[in-house]
Amino acid sequence: MKILMVCLGNICRSPLAEGILKSKLPQDLFTIDSAGTSNYHQGNPPDIRSINIARAHNINIVNQRARQFKVEDFDVYDLIYAMDSSNYKNITRLARTASDKSRVKLILNEITEFKLKDVPDPYYDQENGFLNVYKMLNIACDNIAKKIHNDSF
Repeated sequence: MKILMVCLGNICRSPLAEGILKSKLPQDLFTIDSAGTSNYHQGNPPDIRSINIARAHNINIVNQRARQFKVEDFDVYDLIYAMDSSNYKNITRLARTASDKSRVKLILNEITEFKLKDVPDPYYDQENGFLNVYKMLNIACDNIAKKIHNDSF
């Protein structure tokens, strides 16, 4: 199974989500990647604050590089998780078919008890913004991993 995490610039939220989910699923059975709906940071590593919060939780994301989401990603990935409703709309606008669109989900919809459905962008926030995002994504990725693992085995 192949899963793609998507945010705006692919340097804060989606690299964290990629790293977190990779830490919860066997790498030989699952491919997890990330992308951004913009090309602002293409080729850049994740924001140092994302790297640091991941490292504090024993997750290494330093080798990731930002890339832009492309229509062909619908042909590669089984599930595409958007970090917020704005990116969800940007991704689904590129969908060619109902099947393409059905692969796209809001990641916080994986946490039923959350009222918040958009992962806040911590880019202009202080360090605790990144910690809060990490905590949200960790819960969502736990739920994704449990659901996928149960369906796959």
